[in-house]
Amino acid sequence: MRIGLLSDTHGLLDSAVLEYFAECDEIWHAGDFGSIDVLNELRAFKRVRGVSGNVDGAEIRVEVPEELSWECDGVRVYMRHIGGYPGNYDRAAKRQIEKLRPDLFVCGHSHILRVMRDTDLKLLHMNPGACGHNGWHKMRTMLRFSIEQGKISGVEAIELGARGRKKNG
Repeated sequence: MRIGLLSDTHGLLDSAVLEYFAECDEIWHAGDFGSIDVLNELRAFKRVRGVSGNVDGAEIRVEVPEELSWECDGVRVYMRHIGGYPGNYDRAAKRQIEKLRPDLFVCGHSHILRVMRDTDLKLLHMNPGACGHNGWHKMRTMLRFSIEQGKISGVEAIELGARGRKKNG
């Protein structure tokens, strides 16, 4: 299973995302779609698993939950938008991590691309950074990886270019 992982699009779906994710079986979006159009365009392209983020309105919250947990080819996955990272988890995320015991914890929100092991909770943490132009990040990023028979491999960080300012009009 090949996965394309992104977050914090904030209403922008760069056409390069679809090019990079063409070989993927599923796209996972860790929240802050910013627009129902982003969700609909991704769904028209590939199967999407996603969670709502703090900037997402009712239109998106009706379509995707606040958190998701599922199994993907032997890997237990837990996803929520606001999650923190090993050693500094959001309280609600940490409670769910301790309850669900995932192999992979996926979140967004920070706009910081981060892939790291949590040896205490025995999981891999992934945050794809931010794909959109809104926020304080300098580089727009996302991740691509494979899951096969309980193993995560081939993790690639993808840079889409510098964050620009939205133009008025």
